[in-house]
Amino acid sequence: MRKFFYVGVIFLILFEAMNVYFIMPFPGSQRQPSIDLAYFLYRSRWNFRFVFLFLMLLGLLPAFRSHRWLTIFLVLLVGSVIWYVNFQMAADHMFYQPGSKQMATVTENRIGEEKLVIGVVQGTDARAYPIQLIAYHHQVLDTVGGKPLMVTYCSVCRTGRVFEPLVDGRPETFRLVGMDHFNAMFEDTRTGSWWRQATGEAITGGSKGKALPEYFSRQTSLKQWLRLYPDSRIMQPDTVFAEQYGKLALYDSGFSKGSLTRTDTSSWKDKSWVVGIIVKGKAKAYDWNRLKKDGVVQDIVDDVPVVIVMGGDGTSFFAFRRPDPGVLLSRSGDSLRGGGMSWDLKGKVGVGDRSLDPVPAYQEFWHSWKTFHPGTLEYK
Repeated sequence: MRKFFYVGVIFLILFEAMNVYFIMPFPGSQRQPSIDLAYFLYRSRWNFRFVFLFLMLLGLLPAFRSHRWLTIFLVLLVGSVIWYVNFQMAADHMFYQPGSKQMATVTENRIGEEKLVIGVVQGTDARAYPIQLIAYHHQVLDTVGGKPLMVTYCSVCRTGRVFEPLVDGRPETFRLVGMDHFNAMFEDTRTGSWWRQATGEAITGGSKGKALPEYFSRQTSLKQWLRLYPDSRIMQPDTVFAEQYGKLALYDSGFSKGSLTRTDTSSWKDKSWVVGIIVKGKAKAYDWNRLKKDGVVQDIVDDVPVVIVMGGDGTSFFAFRRPDPGVLLSRSGDSLRGGGMSWDLKGKVGVGDRSLDPVPAYQEFWHSWKTFHPGTLEYK
């Protein structure tokens, strides 16, 4: 009978390891199409635990009589593994939500103007969320102009996205559950489905195939954002997480030393930066080094003329539909000019002139963009 005890110990430890292996960045775990297996193991975790614990109990007394200290050691080992995997390695126990979210005015702000932010606007309410902060939290819930929004960021993919936290039109809450293909995953409370941060799509579970409504956002430096929206409010650090924020101090500039968050300075490498856009369902990527050198890139994507513009600070970027394929635009300070007209970097002009339609644009690691947009085109 004592064999049941040892079988239960071995399989319970293996199961707990597998339960976290596929949804955390272990060697080989993030490059496999294993999300459905990971989801099955997670959703069935109590069934597996019951079976293996039952086997352990069946053989516990015989094993104890035969090898007392080995049995005690193995019981403690199993308890330690369960505690470590479920409390130390669980994503929502490693990255916490801010306990108090303070949105400051410009005069109250303590965030450096050189820091990158994800900015959103709803009506007259403009808000900026520093990447250094949301990269740790992964998601921050806020209400902007009366609209509930979920501001998200994955530092391993360098992806910032803003969503309306709605599933089938109903408000939903989410928790960080792990990652798939190096991208953060969230689990919704109602259906327990897993949602990909880079696309807002449910990739497994009852809501598989559905997508969260995306809300238009921009990534700029705080200085550039405040030029466009001087009355904006800025998210401030939660002092409880000062140490965690400190570890991301170099992330904005690309000088992070972590193997998962570092940057390749050459072009079109896995950790190189690109700006990705989607026009009429067609994805295209633009090399960051090329954009920074040229300042302005003109292109046509699926018959739609577009322009991608680097801000004067060398860190902010904007994308618009051009008014006409034959009209080429140039940047002058914080303005775009072409065809006898000029626009600010919001795409706005004076009364009677035609505004530029913004195009959602994202700074991202190349490995992430090409993984989640497998048919993407490359601008070279």
